[in-house]
Amino acid sequence: MAAATSIKLDEGLERRVQHLADARRRSSHWIMREAIAQYVDREEKREAFRQDAMRAWASYQETGLHLTLEEADAWLAKLEKGEDAESPKCHV
Repeated sequence: MAAATSIKLDEGLERRVQHLADARRRSSHWIMREAIAQYVDREEKREAFRQDAMRAWASYQETGLHLTLEEADAWLAKLEKGEDAESPKCHV
């Protein structure tokens, strides 16, 4: 079940949405729903990434365990070549 909501757009943006809707043979409602869904998906991923980074930073501050850029780059280069490479061990 979908909940109805309203959104106020300035005239310029409303014209742009309608122009795109006409070009895509979709309703402006569909264009706005799709835009919102894509925005929310992207921002959820961005927030998850940020949370992962904050957890990693907290773990590093607590333990001091890390990889150097060179170690990470060497490992990623092997993976990129299709090699079966085990991730390097973190160290202090």
